[in-house]
Amino acid sequence: MDALDIGLVLVPVDGSEESVTAVEYAAAIAAEYDATVHTVHVLGEDVVRAIETDAVDEEEVAAESEAFTETAREITDAHGVDLATSMAYGFSTRVKMRHPGSVVLDTAEDLDADFVVVPREPFSSDPGKVLEKAAEYVLLYATQPVLSV
Repeated sequence: MDALDIGLVLVPVDGSEESVTAVEYAAAIAAEYDATVHTVHVLGEDVVRAIETDAVDEEEVAAESEAFTETAREITDAHGVDLATSMAYGFSTRVKMRHPGSVVLDTAEDLDADFVVVPREPFSSDPGKVLEKAAEYVLLYATQPVLSV
């Protein structure tokens, strides 16, 4: 009998190479436990502000997320596991306490995730790479097991 009972593996993504690696680990874990992978595409502050000011079309952002989802689907299909997806704003101009880490943990709670695989990205000035801000927070406050890759 396994020490862990895993039915859903959550992996926050932002379209980066580190996110691809995290999906690969999540798919391997899901395959081992006959679980499902759920990717949540976390949008960063610059993208959210651009959507809110109509500087970028939300449908364009969704299309970019869908392109990453296809990569994730190829990975999960190769491992023989199901994939579910969602998108979340990792920043809000209206909700003071919303940030990438809290969004990941809220999503984990809402979905009743059993395991979280979070990309730990190198510090960069790329505003699209929002998960570097989330990894440490998730490691500190998650109630489920977390793998940081």
